[in-house]
Amino acid sequence: MTLFYSMAAFALAASITPGPVNVVALGSGARYGLGPSLRHVTGATVGFVALLVAIGFGVHELLHRMPVLMHAIQWFGVAFLLYMAYKLAIDNGELNDADTQRGPTISKGAVMQWLNPKAWLAALAGMGAYTAGDPARIWQFAAIYFVVCWCSVGCWAAAGAMLRHRMRDARRVRRLNCAMAALLAGSAVYLVATG
Repeated sequence: MTLFYSMAAFALAASITPGPVNVVALGSGARYGLGPSLRHVTGATVGFVALLVAIGFGVHELLHRMPVLMHAIQWFGVAFLLYMAYKLAIDNGELNDADTQRGPTISKGAVMQWLNPKAWLAALAGMGAYTAGDPARIWQFAAIYFVVCWCSVGCWAAAGAMLRHRMRDARRVRRLNCAMAALLAGSAVYLVATG
């Protein structure tokens, strides 16, 4: 297997597996449709690739020297996941025209990656395994990851959009929101238990 395919396989495995960003993409697709959800997909992709490049160019050294920063990031991430779970759990499930047009924002998708412990672990592991600090490899890995991550998170949003026809009833939206809230809270609990 060439380095290119190995990088792409790593990016796919890390990007398409369930995690907080993908759970939000699924819920967003179901609630807002694919078009508006692509803002979340794009923001999450740009946010992750920016994190990946920052780690490649030295943030990992800072985290290695100051492990308290990594713990702080993990706890902020857990708090953010619990906050998002709470907001989903209390949502009444009512959809109105303005709500369905608004959808998620690019900035929230990007911030979510920076507060996502899974993203930090994937970026640290990927950069450690594939780049060895070589700037050309860092940029190559970032370019591959951009395409793979966008497509992977986009698949979750598309899957949610396929469920959208079932989301006309506020009770169904509420059930989906509660399920997504439980998954996000479960992700947070898992991160605390394994951290």
